[in-house]
Amino acid sequence: MKPAAADSREGRNGMNARVDEALEVLERTPAILAAWLPGLSDMWVHGTEGPETWSPFNVVGHLIDGEEDDWIVRLRVILEHGEARPFEPYDRFRHLRERLGAPLESLVRQFGDLRAANLAELRSLDLTDAHLGLTGVHPALGRVTVAQLIATWAAHDLSHLCQISRVMAKQYAEAVGPWAEYLSVLHR
Repeated sequence: MKPAAADSREGRNGMNARVDEALEVLERTPAILAAWLPGLSDMWVHGTEGPETWSPFNVVGHLIDGEEDDWIVRLRVILEHGEARPFEPYDRFRHLRERLGAPLESLVRQFGDLRAANLAELRSLDLTDAHLGLTGVHPALGRVTVAQLIATWAAHDLSHLCQISRVMAKQYAEAVGPWAEYLSVLHR
């Protein structure tokens, strides 16, 4: 019997298998947020971990910015220009200026719509292993590949889902009393 990891890649080449796996996460993130956040009280949605930290509301705004200005935009740059045109710097904090008064429900919906359009475009590109090995230039990190960009897109989603969970848990850090000792999320 083959290990599970080998079975999941059977019939697909290595790098395209990774894209398929990344898509499994990328297509689910909007539904997770839509099921999780709308309708929660302000304490859950706007609570933070302290000064200059992000709330779940802020994270959704940041994810929207990424859909508008990062992932697909940078993918197009690599496919069209390679290393001849470095990526434009990405403003990771734009959402803190531009989305403050928007209702969370509309932001979650906007994120879902943008993500659906971006994934449709990604799928339409029908990337080959040759495409996935193409390189571009990140302003801070230097040379990056299409495969790395797509993997980072998925890992970025997972990172922010963890962040939302951690921030929300910390809203009850004192309320849980002595059980805080057993809740590792409160110590990160």
